[in-house]
Amino acid sequence: MKVAYITDDVYLQHDTGITHPESAQRLVAINQAIEPIRDRLVEKSPIWVSKKILQAVHSAEHIQNIIDASEYGTPIDLDTICSINSYKAAVKAVGAGIVAIDGIKAGEFQRAFCAVRPPGHHATPTEAMGFCLFNNIAISAKYAQSIGYEKVMIIDFDVHHGNGTQDTFYEDDTVFYFSSHQAFAYPGTGMEAHKGKGVGEGFTANFLMMPDGGDDEVLDIYENDLPKYVENFNPDIILVSAGYDLHESDPLAQLNVTTEGIAKIIRLILECANVPFVFFLEGGYDVDALGENVKVTLEEMML
Repeated sequence: MKVAYITDDVYLQHDTGITHPESAQRLVAINQAIEPIRDRLVEKSPIWVSKKILQAVHSAEHIQNIIDASEYGTPIDLDTICSINSYKAAVKAVGAGIVAIDGIKAGEFQRAFCAVRPPGHHATPTEAMGFCLFNNIAISAKYAQSIGYEKVMIIDFDVHHGNGTQDTFYEDDTVFYFSSHQAFAYPGTGMEAHKGKGVGEGFTANFLMMPDGGDDEVLDIYENDLPKYVENFNPDIILVSAGYDLHESDPLAQLNVTTEGIAKIIRLILECANVPFVFFLEGGYDVDALGENVKVTLEEMML
């Protein structure tokens, strides 16, 4: 299976500060960990996307707020940092998804992993939050639809609920949002009763894991619940918010999922449909574990 690996040194220039968990060291660790398998990957560079692409999800005011915050190095909030190069990195984080979808459409590869910073799934159409400036995966879903992938499924296994992604598509029946996440964790959204609204009712599915849950709990969701939703929705393409903070080593969460468990999650996701897949890096804050977990993800994707 041909798998693209899409990243850029511009992501290292998004400077969140020495003590911030979402640091450039995350990508440094990933690039070191995947070195033994790099020659088996199709390496691509992201592009700079237009404001029109960003506006498929985000308001003009939101975009301008990120531009201004980056120009002056002003934090969005205590957790969500903007440095002078953050807007540039964030635009190219979106651009990685565009390159992935264009490459799949052109037949260059069947799957792609976007190793990007800043992450995206907490960014709502009008607000940056939770380390996220633009919602990379939501914008990519809209772009995929614009070039012919009518039904898009988003699977999110980050330990934190992707509130921004859910908000974007909550009243949409053409994008299905499926999330597993830790209960009682940031940002406090993603209740199991939240299933969509209007024509989008039934096109959102949330699965909560209790703190200290491990492999058995999460694998039950991906083995027994996910396939039914995929079969019923029958997507043309699947995008994945790959957050590795569900790992037992992570300092920002309380789940006990092993690296072997993560490999099995990836396998179950990939086995659920014979369609293109694009993975987007979200969380994961123990850098050594993050590198290893991305490596096993890529190994599963290449099978």
